[in-house]
Amino acid sequence: MGAGGQSRGIRSWWLALNFSVMLSCVDPSSAQIKYSIPEEVKVGSVVGNVAKDLGLDINTLEERKFRIVSGTKDAQFEVNQNNGVLYVHKNIDREQVCESISPCLLNLKLVAENPMEIHYIGIEISDVNDNSPSFQEKETILDIPESALPGRRFQLPTARDPDAVLNTVRVYKLNHNEYFGLKIRERGEEKVPFLILQKSLDREKNDEHKLILTAFDGGNPPRSGTLNVTVTVLDSNDNHPIFSHDIYSVTITENVKADTSLITVSATDLDEGVNGEIEYFFGGKLNSEIYEKFSLDKFSGEIRVKTEMDFEKVDDYKLEVRATDKGQPRLGGDCTVIIKVLDENDNKPEIEVTSLSKLVSEDSKPGTVVSLISITDRDSSLNGKVICSLSDNVPFDLKPSFQDNMYSLVLKQHLDRESMSHYDVTITATDCGQPPLSTFRTLSVDVTDVNDNAPEFLRNPIELYLTENNVPGNPIYSVSASDKDLGENAAIGYYLVREESSRMKTMFLSSRRSE
Repeated sequence: MGAGGQSRGIRSWWLALNFSVMLSCVDPSSAQIKYSIPEEVKVGSVVGNVAKDLGLDINTLEERKFRIVSGTKDAQFEVNQNNGVLYVHKNIDREQVCESISPCLLNLKLVAENPMEIHYIGIEISDVNDNSPSFQEKETILDIPESALPGRRFQLPTARDPDAVLNTVRVYKLNHNEYFGLKIRERGEEKVPFLILQKSLDREKNDEHKLILTAFDGGNPPRSGTLNVTVTVLDSNDNHPIFSHDIYSVTITENVKADTSLITVSATDLDEGVNGEIEYFFGGKLNSEIYEKFSLDKFSGEIRVKTEMDFEKVDDYKLEVRATDKGQPRLGGDCTVIIKVLDENDNKPEIEVTSLSKLVSEDSKPGTVVSLISITDRDSSLNGKVICSLSDNVPFDLKPSFQDNMYSLVLKQHLDRESMSHYDVTITATDCGQPPLSTFRTLSVDVTDVNDNAPEFLRNPIELYLTENNVPGNPIYSVSASDKDLGENAAIGYYLVREESSRMKTMFLSSRRSE
């Protein structure tokens, strides 16, 4: 689909971006395209004919070097310059491309030259149920005292499935047995299984129970993974530490100083003596970065920052904290600590010149596009909102595009090379943070000459007085003219114009622009 010309409006598609510009036009043309394909689609599969959708002449694609420029050498997509078809170049694994982000969008930049056109194409990679739920370990062991009362719950390990939305873990099931049931609790978007004691245990009768926990995703048909659960029945120490909250939340700013205290978690144990003394540890499957970023006091439960945060890299952390008593065997309880990082204005805006015409003819009309400029700022909210301006006393203006932070540098008035032949245009990008941060970029533009000046004599008119009996061919006077233009436009030729009256003949000396 394409749209162009001054009379055409801008249309939008959901989750798709495209922007095309012809530098020779007063008003750049624009078009927007969206495609959607499933992951694992066969290499070579056709996504669509982008040349046809953009209204490009297929016969000129190779000559204009129509290509994708936003990808890497092993990009997932390529464009056939013979017919304009966009096709899959490499196997696409949504989980590798977008991890847990949904929806998964890839933005491609396509370029054609002579004249320059730039197009942004959005491709949504839809999820395929190609991963099964899996547990970190094949087996887990739970120590449960025989004194535990029915209704007591015990957290089980969660399964992971890198697929998205319905294709990720949705349901847990426990094999039928006499003593245990299963209950699912949601922590945010995560479903956590808990083993529920339904009948009192008797260690002397049966000191071990073998269970199978199965995780199912929501695919059709569903995929599954299993975990072997071994319950060991114990005597004594029959109370687990219990946290005051299942989920703790704290908010900090990035660049917080090292050793800053964030939060203190607290658990209690109804047992007495060593059976009620609690120590705290990081638990669950935690990324190694957690241990580099945070420290946990094993006796107080206080969590501190070890190094500075960077909002642009990670904006939240989820920590699993386990409290265990000192009984034999040890019993534990778990909680989740969610740490949200707030943005600070610590990144300057970045100015990218997508394309630039360094030479502009002095007869160019106002509105002529000279350059395409994109602005980015890694910060968020007002810290990432950017205002652009130009240096004073230049005959150019910045025009915003329908796409955020995209601008066109256009001519706003007529040029005169003889008055000014070169401009240094400084673009200033300033964010709205406190304090604001700015970036500067200077563009050099030369004005090319057109033949818009006539030759001028140093003296005009010229009167000559001649004596009679001059010898033919001898010089009688030397004249000189100048032209403000350059090169061939300033080359001057001379010729005589003769006028006659009834009384005398007069010869006028004239000049003209060199052809």
